[in-house]
Amino acid sequence: MAEENNYTKQSMAEEDDYTKDGTIDYRGNPANKKKTGTWTACPFILGNEFCERLAYYGMSSNLVLYFKYKLNQNSTTASNNTLNWSGTCFMTPLIGAFLADAYLGRYWTIAIFSIIYVIGMTLLTLTASIPGLKPSCLGKNDCNPTDTQSAMCFLALYLVAVGTGGIKPCVSSYGADQFDDTDEHEKKHKSSFFNWFYLSINVGALIAGSILVWIQVNIGWGVGFGIPAAAMAIAVVSFFSGTRLYRNQKPGGSPLTRMSQVVVASIKKYKVQVPADKSLLHEIADGESAIQGSRKLDHTKDLSFFDKAAVEIQSDHIKGSPDPWKLCTVTQVEELKAIIRLLPVWATGIVFSAVYSQMGSLFVVQGESLDPHMGRHFEIPSASLSIFDTISVIFWVPVYDRIIVPAARKLTGHRNGITQLQRMGTGLFISIFAMLAAGILEVVRLGIVKRHNYYTHDRIPLSIFWQVPQYFIIGCAEVFTFIGQLEFFYEQAPDAMRSFSSALSLTTVALGNYLSSLLVTIVTHASTRGGKLGWIPDNLNYGHLDYFFFLLAILSVLNLGAFLLVAKWYTYKRAMGTLR
Repeated sequence: MAEENNYTKQSMAEEDDYTKDGTIDYRGNPANKKKTGTWTACPFILGNEFCERLAYYGMSSNLVLYFKYKLNQNSTTASNNTLNWSGTCFMTPLIGAFLADAYLGRYWTIAIFSIIYVIGMTLLTLTASIPGLKPSCLGKNDCNPTDTQSAMCFLALYLVAVGTGGIKPCVSSYGADQFDDTDEHEKKHKSSFFNWFYLSINVGALIAGSILVWIQVNIGWGVGFGIPAAAMAIAVVSFFSGTRLYRNQKPGGSPLTRMSQVVVASIKKYKVQVPADKSLLHEIADGESAIQGSRKLDHTKDLSFFDKAAVEIQSDHIKGSPDPWKLCTVTQVEELKAIIRLLPVWATGIVFSAVYSQMGSLFVVQGESLDPHMGRHFEIPSASLSIFDTISVIFWVPVYDRIIVPAARKLTGHRNGITQLQRMGTGLFISIFAMLAAGILEVVRLGIVKRHNYYTHDRIPLSIFWQVPQYFIIGCAEVFTFIGQLEFFYEQAPDAMRSFSSALSLTTVALGNYLSSLLVTIVTHASTRGGKLGWIPDNLNYGHLDYFFFLLAILSVLNLGAFLLVAKWYTYKRAMGTLR
C-alpha cells in the first residue's frame, strides 16, 4: 500500500513538471516547466522584437524623404507610396496569422517570415548602395532613377511588408505562450510580459527615430538602411538561439473553415429548437477538444442562434461520423462566439488609433507653425517631437508594472491589479486629454496670432516644446490601451486562434489612419463651402485646427461611452480542462 502511495505521489510530481495548456518543446514532446518557457525563454523573443522594430522604424521613419529625394517623386506621390506600404504592413499580418494558426505554428511562421524580412532589408540596402541599383544623382537630392531601380526598391519594401506580416501577429502571442495558462503563478507573469514587450518596441523606435534618421540624412542612405538590415539579421539569430527553450502551441487547422462550418450548420438548422439542457449539445467525450492545440470551451448563453450548429438530430449520424458542415462541437461554436464578442471591443480601438495617428500628421503640421529653436543655433524638426511619446511609454511601462499593478492588486485582489478591459478603458479616458491639450495649445497660438497680427508669419514666437504634454499624454494612454488590447485579444481568443486575434487587433492601427484621413476630408469639404479657407488651410493662422482636435476629443468621449457599454455586457470565454 505504501509503495502504491509513493508511486502515485511520484506520478503526480512528474505530471506537475509539464505544462497543461497543450504546449510542446522543440522535439514535439510535452513542454517541461523546469526546462522551457517563462522568463528564461522570453529574452530571446524580446531581443527579436527589439531588433525587428529597430529595423522597421529605422527604415520607415524617413522613407517618405527617400522616395522624394532619391526616387525623384513629388510630395503627394511619395506620401501616398509611404501610406500604401505602411497600410500593407498592417494588413499582411492577417495572412501570417492564418498560416500560423492553421498550418505552420508560431515558431516556424516567425522563422520563415523573418528570413524573408532579412532578404527584403538586404535588397533595400543594395538598392541604396550598389552602382547600377542605386539611382544616379547630380547633386545630393537631384536623382534620376530608372524604372528598374525604382522597381527593385519597391520589391525590397514589399518583401519587408510580407516579412512583417508573419512576425507582427505572432511574436507577442508566442511570448505569451511561454507562460502556462493553467498555472496561476506563471499566468500572473504573462501580463508583465506584454508590458516589457511593448517597452522593447519603443526602445527600438527611439533609437531608430533619433540615431538612424540622423545617419540617413547626414551620412548616407546605404549606411542608414544597412544598420536596420544588420539589426534584423541579429533578430533572426536571437530568435533561433532560444529554440531549445521555447514552448510551442500546435497549429489547429484552418480557423476560417471551422467558423464557416458553424455558420453553415446554424443556417441549415434554423428551424431546430435548442434544448434547455445545454449538456445535450454535441461535444466529444474526450477530456481534450477535437481541435488540436485548443482546450474545450464551456457553453455561454449569448449568441444562442449559433448553438443550433451543435444540436444533434437523427440525420446527423446516418453515415457514421457526423458531417462537420452539419454538426459542430460546442467548443467550435464557442470559438466563433469568442471572435464575434471581440469585434465590438475591436471597433472601439479604431477611434483611439485615429487619435494616436495625429502624432504623425496634424501634430507635425501644428509644430511647423511654432518656434523650433532649442538654444540659439539648433532647431528641432517638428516630426522629432514624437520622441516624447516614446519616452513617455518607456517611463510609464515600469511605473505601471512595478508600482500601479502591485498597489491595485492590494485593493482589488485581481492578479493583474485591474482587468484588461478596465486597463483599456483607462487609456481611452486619458487619450481625451491629449486632444484637449492639443486643442487648447492651438487656441493659445491663434490668440497670439490675432493679438500681434502674425497672420502672414510661417512661425510664431511660441516654443514648439509646448507640444510635449500632448505627446506625453498619448504615450501614457498607449501603455494602458494598446498593451491592454494586446493582452486582452490574446487571452480572450480561442487557443487555436491567438495569432489571428492578435492580427485583428493590429488592423485597428490601419483603420485608425483611414478614419483620420476620412475625417480630414469630410471636415475640409464641409468647412470650405462658400469660398471659406476651412479648418485646416495651408496657412494655419487663418484656420481653426483647434476645432478638429476638439472634434476628436468629442468622438473620444462618445467612443469611451460605447466602450463602457460593450465592456459591461462582455462575456468572458471559459476554457475547461487541460491539454497534454
